Amino acid sequence: MKLTFVYLALVTLSFLSCKTEPKKTVVQEPESQKSVLEKIAEAHGYGNWESVKEFHFTFNVDRDSSHFERSWIWKPKINEVTAMNATDTLTYFRKDMDSVTYKTNGGFINDRYWILAPFNLIWDRDNFSYEHTENEMAPLSETRMQKLTLVYSNEGGYTPGDAYDFYFNDDHIIREWVFRKGNQPEPSMTTTWENYVEKGGIQLAREHKTPNGNFNLNFTNLEVITD
Repeated sequence: MKLTFVYLALVTLSFLSCKTEPKKTVVQEPESQKSVLEKIAEAHGYGNWESVKEFHFTFNVDRDSSHFERSWIWKPKINEVTAMNATDTLTYFRKDMDSVTYKTNGGFINDRYWILAPFNLIWDRDNFSYEHTENEMAPLSETRMQKLTLVYSNEGGYTPGDAYDFYFNDDHIIREWVFRKGNQPEPSMTTTWENYVEKGGIQLAREHKTPNGNFNLNFTNLEVITD
């Protein structure tokens, strides 16, 4: 599954590119080597995920003078989720959802994707196609990076058919990304991945900012409890 983005009257952003673009190099990965999906996930600590008992986080969106937040506790070994906001607390199992918890779970999938998208490259592998190129202009930093494009299938999920462009260097740590609703050519949202912190052997980007500076999606109360 993938995220349903929180729309807050965002202005659609355009790609920044040079006038002269070099020819793209599409990487063909030998079967004996790790895929780029595995390399990105592992660079962010995927090998330590099997030890995680609880994952706590508060999802915040600050735009101009407005603030939105909601908190989550996820117990991945039993797939139990606790959702907390200013007025309510709801605990449910993701394998046994009714109409209320299904709607709440949409928010969980959205918020979790922003913080754990590198791991969704493994978790969602059967639900998307992808292309990896090695020399692309990143839209925010305007530097050359590797690019991974995912296009989700049109079946299932909360927002089928969406596409994501991840930009990263040779360390395979994500630095920028672009969300394209319905796989449209134009960006629906472009943000940084920054202010990384290590928790339980996992690399977590705490902030995602737009270039105009009036939008900051960030995470607080990050806690990773392991065995």
